[in-house]
Amino acid sequence: MNHVLVLSILSDDKPGVVEALAQTIADYQGNWLESRMSHLAGKFAGILQINLPEAQMAPLQQALANLKTSHGIDVVASSAMETEAKSDITTLQFSLMGNDRPGIIRELSQAFASHHINLDELQTNCSSMPWSGDPMFTAHGLLHIPSKVDLDDLTDQLDEIGDELGVDIELGEVEDAAEEK
Repeated sequence: MNHVLVLSILSDDKPGVVEALAQTIADYQGNWLESRMSHLAGKFAGILQINLPEAQMAPLQQALANLKTSHGIDVVASSAMETEAKSDITTLQFSLMGNDRPGIIRELSQAFASHHINLDELQTNCSSMPWSGDPMFTAHGLLHIPSKVDLDDLTDQLDEIGDELGVDIELGEVEDAAEEK
């Protein structure tokens, strides 16, 4: 029987990190499924989902722990839970853009949590605005919204947060990946 693990990875950003992970996973008959990895402030960080035979779980977890000593890679492994697709959930995307300031994600996440909305994906970036050079903050993500949520109330709350923080927040249908290409 196969088992699913989710790995969290943190290392100094240097060549060979992904290769060391991939080799270790392959050595224990693991299959690399999904991942999100990025360079942030001189570090390499990521999350990774793998599938492997249950008998290989303990040996792989030990090998992953040994990557800290051998390659300077911190890996935290957690067993994944089986989840059922819920038919009463709507998936929407959101985007936010405005002047950077502390508290933007706190306010946004509090609004989502108050409506029992699950934040499925979150990507943020801080860059300079053209012409002025002021810091600009952007956020994009996917939301899983229960059917009982009043979308008009949510939109009103997001508009209030946007006005208070001086940012634009938009909700919309999830764009088809084929349309983005």
